[in-house]
Amino acid sequence: MKILYTNFHPRNGGGHTTYVTSLARSLADTQQITVASPGTSRLFRYAAAVPGVRAVHMRFSTRLSSWLNERAALSRLIARERYDIIHVNGSADHKQVMLALAGQRQRPRVVFTKHNDLRLDTPGHWLRAHLATDRVIAVSDYVRRLLEHSAYRHCAVDTIRHGIDTAHFAPLQPQAVDALRDRHFGVDWRGKLLLGSAGGTDYDKGWLDLVEAAGSLPANQRERILILVAGDPPNEAKLARVHAAGMRGQVVFPGLLDDVRDALACCHAGFVLSYREALSYACREMMSLGLPALVSNAGGLPENVTDGVDGWIMPVRDVPAIATVLQSMLQDPDRLAAMGAAARRTAVGHFGLACFAQATLNAYRQALAA
Repeated sequence: MKILYTNFHPRNGGGHTTYVTSLARSLADTQQITVASPGTSRLFRYAAAVPGVRAVHMRFSTRLSSWLNERAALSRLIARERYDIIHVNGSADHKQVMLALAGQRQRPRVVFTKHNDLRLDTPGHWLRAHLATDRVIAVSDYVRRLLEHSAYRHCAVDTIRHGIDTAHFAPLQPQAVDALRDRHFGVDWRGKLLLGSAGGTDYDKGWLDLVEAAGSLPANQRERILILVAGDPPNEAKLARVHAAGMRGQVVFPGLLDDVRDALACCHAGFVLSYREALSYACREMMSLGLPALVSNAGGLPENVTDGVDGWIMPVRDVPAIATVLQSMLQDPDRLAAMGAAARRTAVGHFGLACFAQATLNAYRQALAA
């Protein structure tokens, strides 16, 4: 099967990058894989490094003036390569694929993954649903419900949650952890609660709610909490909120990491307190590393966690509720470790990469057979 993956992000790409790269790596041995994305993107760099995967520089601009050249380049690629499946991952690349397919004599099947909870009631979605979508993948039951009340309801919809390499995202050996804690949190971490996330530093990721919850605790508890947030460095306005919460010097920003394992695996617990979230790779990766996950009840996030067993589910933006959980973590570190072990079992049992890749391949086959 010849498969073309498209993605429009010119830089980081977040979960889209992880999603496409994971599928490309998993299927490259048995399928012919091409990834089309901007040459400046992290996805292009990752895809180019996968043996057997072809990476093609392709921009997916939303500017009207750029549609003609970019549409023509994509149209030529599709006509020349005769793909069986085009797997689109965002509105910009989906739109360009729709335009590029106009007039094609041999039309590949188009599979669209809905990665977010953004609105679906636009004219653009209606056009793409009817003119350039054969099958849809929802990354959670929450997203599936959104699709079933949209123009995509006439398409076949599969719920396929993210898969991760649980052998790659595995807990570290105890003898390696202390050195990593020295590196990421400084040498004074002993006796403190270490919390980490690779969800990023955008406001809607909710990390500032965690910072403010920690800052609201009595001084003897607040001083025992250290927080790591991987992603783009925060701006001055965000840093000002950290300082206002009394947490200056207790929040670490290691930047955008290609490999988050060392930074997260040396923490006691992870967090993804987003205001909106389709499912979250970040949550699944931290649980696979053996960290219980503190999550909000936004979107599909609760589908990862069993409250009180392998993590905690909080109402969105509920700073007092988060503070209460932080106090329980400080008071009972043994329970924290037991919940981390449960999180690892959940990941191994339900988050596997092989099942994810096979389910996606089955969706492609069903799209071709329809």
